[in-house]
Amino acid sequence: MILSGSQNVDSGIGIYAGSHDAYYSFSDIFDKVIEDYHGHAKTAKHISNMDFRQLDCPPLSEEDAAMIISTRIRVGRNFAAYPLGPGVSNM
Repeated sequence: MILSGSQNVDSGIGIYAGSHDAYYSFSDIFDKVIEDYHGHAKTAKHISNMDFRQLDCPPLSEEDAAMIISTRIRVGRNFAAYPLGPGVSNM
């Protein structure tokens, strides 16, 4: 769970859940890290809103806007039957 962070001290937090269950098994540390790093309390609820018109984006100057040619958004999805990244094996 913390080996990567111990070996790569410049990697940011360096704590990873190898499975969905790890978030529950190690909730004492994960809850604290998530709250301290992301500002989300254990009792917080995530609300998805896919309406781009409701985004609260800061305005860009014309000069800054002119530099944007394209953007890329990476979306990762994990399914319950498949382990999260650190738990993946050849099996």
